[in-house]
Amino acid sequence: QVQLVESGGGLVQPGGSPRLSCTASGFTFSSYAMRWYRQTPGKERDLVARISSAGVGIIYPDSVKGRFTVSRDNTKNTVYLQMHSLKPEDTAVYYCNTQYTNAWGQGTQVTVSS
Repeated sequence: QVQLVESGGGLVQPGGSPRLSCTASGFTFSSYAMRWYRQTPGKERDLVARISSAGVGIIYPDSVKGRFTVSRDNTKNTVYLQMHSLKPEDTAVYYCNTQYTNAWGQGTQVTVSS
């Protein structure tokens, strides 16, 4: 069974720099690309980062480009999202997803507020 467990969210101040983690199991992690998405109530789930299996190919949308950095450690079956210069509009539930299958974790809430 594929499992994805996100962590690292919480209440942060504008301009903060949390790091999110997603630990995966149930498939050969190092063979597949990983993605980060975010979603707020009443809105669609949007891609915020994608990283290839070896960590070479990386994609960000314009909304986070230059502020977020995705990375992975294939020895730990973990993908990370380092966030910088957070804005209130970054508030969302953040999820990870794998190229392997349509599987999602429980997500981790990031709330940006003073």
